[in-house]
Amino acid sequence: MKPVSSSNKGSSARCRRALMAAVLAIGMFAVAGAYASGSDLSFLEPSSVFVQAGVGDQDTHAYIAGATWDWKWRRDVSWLRASGYFEADLGRWTTNDHGVDRSAWATQIGITPVIRLQPVGGAHQWFTEIGVGANYIVPLYQTERKRFSTEFNFGDHFGVGRHFGQHDEHELVLRVQHFSNAGIEHPNPGENFLQLRYSRRL
Repeated sequence: MKPVSSSNKGSSARCRRALMAAVLAIGMFAVAGAYASGSDLSFLEPSSVFVQAGVGDQDTHAYIAGATWDWKWRRDVSWLRASGYFEADLGRWTTNDHGVDRSAWATQIGITPVIRLQPVGGAHQWFTEIGVGANYIVPLYQTERKRFSTEFNFGDHFGVGRHFGQHDEHELVLRVQHFSNAGIEHPNPGENFLQLRYSRRL
């Protein structure tokens, strides 16, 4: 068997990066298209903006900002209401564990659909949510004890939060979030975060 040349490896890596970027771009246009109605561009206006920070394995820290777009879909079942939204975010990861691929930072770009459940009635300000989305993390994330094998990764989270303010315009959410490539390539150690998010509805 002939060894794979470095040029072929480089070409393969570039193809994977291009493919992952294309997947994210297609996802963004698909989301936009779902909200488009004729020439009305109001679907581009976000429902809220947010900032988020958290700590993960090996003293990794994440700092994230983004926006959300509410779905028109909503269902009430007895005392429980189900709704959802799309979120798009841009973040930076940093670690004190000997850097991230010779750099102190890694950049995370993500798109995630999220389902939210909350009571109907007196306790409506509380909610839980769950989401699974696509993320592009560059450069390839690695520490002295952990190494991702792909720049494309899935991100899933579970959160508990509460609205507050005169018109429920403010929101705090405590999230447990996991990133990994779901076994597409190995090693696949994953990264776990505990994160706090503040959102402001627009």
